[in-house]
Amino acid sequence: MTLAKPAFPTPDHDHGRCTADALAHAEAVCEQRAQKFTPIRRHVLAALLSSHRPLGAYEVIDELAKSMARPAPITVYRALDFLMANGLVHRIESRNAYLACAAHDHDATSAVAFLICERCGLVGEIPSASFAKDLNAAARSSGFAPKLSVVEITGVCTHCQKAA
Repeated sequence: MTLAKPAFPTPDHDHGRCTADALAHAEAVCEQRAQKFTPIRRHVLAALLSSHRPLGAYEVIDELAKSMARPAPITVYRALDFLMANGLVHRIESRNAYLACAAHDHDATSAVAFLICERCGLVGEIPSASFAKDLNAAARSSGFAPKLSVVEITGVCTHCQKAA
């Protein structure tokens, strides 16, 4: 299997372009679904896009407080719920944190695989259609109706391996 793009951004990637593309994608998704991409939703997504590391809700609040009045936690949680429901953000269960979605081509029944670097904290998202089909079939054969499956794989990213 070859990846269309690397799971982890290169240290010198154009992060401004990366963020702008993700925000444009979010606008398009919301417009297509007749959903409102409100300013707070945009700010929460932008906070998550500030790095390629997952952030807890209170870290999002801290990030937002740098440029605006500190939002109430419930406001941020509601924005996160909206962004997750629209496939723009994922929750990293093992970290109790959120990550802006890097892959824009999976649906609600896809399996998402995250590569979590134990050294630098970056999280990469990789396509996992090859095993999603088998997982969903096994779940259905048990009478279970699968939705989004999330697999978290910890290890060391290629950039940290090279730096060692």
